Amino acid sequence: MDVALFATLLFQVWIPGMGYETGAPTSVCGNMEPEHKGVTPQTNASPYTIAVSNSTFQTGKPITVVIGGSNYKGVLLQARSASSKEALGTWGTTPANTKYLQCSGIAQGAITHSNSNTKNNLTVFTWNPPSTTNSIYFVATIAKDANVYWLNVKSEMLTREGAAPGSADPKMATTPALLLLTLLIAAFQS
Repeated sequence: MDVALFATLLFQVWIPGMGYETGAPTSVCGNMEPEHKGVTPQTNASPYTIAVSNSTFQTGKPITVVIGGSNYKGVLLQARSASSKEALGTWGTTPANTKYLQCSGIAQGAITHSNSNTKNNLTVFTWNPPSTTNSIYFVATIAKDANVYWLNVKSEMLTREGAAPGSADPKMATTPALLLLTLLIAAFQS
């Protein structure tokens, strides 16, 4: 009887903190809210950042994306325009411990974790821009673990190369030099 009681208590404590170890479900593409039972997003400033390789983009020229900060276990990463919650573009080959997630009808419209192995700022994502928008930003939900996550971590706005002035502020996006610096710092911390 004591074993049954212990097993029941353990099950009740363990289940609420469980997340999706094999990646986010497609049902969260729009709001990017993980369905971790009994867990809410952190309200303090995110310790994570999204660094990009360029402040402009054009179809046919991939953009490199890196999540900076401490190690993390879970991720949901998309590109969006300022006027929509629809995923835009496609993601290139997925890094280790990640996989594609179909969002907005696009088979490679988002990236999510494929397991609960540690990811870090050496995990490099590649995004392929569409021809349908003049400005985008990257948005992510980043989970340190199943019980601690930040919602709506955003990059700066990127503009299509040659887009009309005023469509976004290209000076605010992360430069390639800053991305390289982030990667070098991460290499020395490992």
